[in-house]
Amino acid sequence: MAENQDDQNKTNDTTAPAGAANGQDAQAKGPAFALQRIYVKDSSFESPRSPAIFQGQWAPKISFNLGSKSARVSDGVFEVVLTITVEAKVEENAAFLAEVHQAGIFTCAGLADADLEQVLSAVCPNILFPYAREAIDSLIIKGSFPPVNLSPVNFDALYAQSKQQQAAEAAKAEAPAGDTAS
Repeated sequence: MAENQDDQNKTNDTTAPAGAANGQDAQAKGPAFALQRIYVKDSSFESPRSPAIFQGQWAPKISFNLGSKSARVSDGVFEVVLTITVEAKVEENAAFLAEVHQAGIFTCAGLADADLEQVLSAVCPNILFPYAREAIDSLIIKGSFPPVNLSPVNFDALYAQSKQQQAAEAAKAEAPAGDTAS
């Protein structure tokens, strides 16, 4: 057993300097993912019918929209912005509109293109969502309205659904082209 350990140490000793000498040290580390910063990029709150909206019965219809986008900041560094919009209407009249653009700067290095797309479209928004949910809630409460508790969102499922829709649209676009050629 001691001989095996000595052999492993010798092998490791001879390959480590060779890898570093060839510039392969960075590749040996593999993919990297890190959160650098989370911040509110933009936020807004509107209550166009105040104070009259507070005098009636509070039975709102709440709508919720969600979106994300990403942009390369520098090599291996990306900004991801999660946008959440919450609108409340009472009898088709707007009670409030709250919107938050929650952003984060992420290091994503050494990932394949497909993996990078999934990280930027699902993993990063998943990290940002609790912060955006708190920011939206804070805006609504400061507007003197009851809190709106947003349920967790499965960004992995949304990403998978988006990829399926893209594949279906691509298949549909190819089908007429194939039919006209025959």
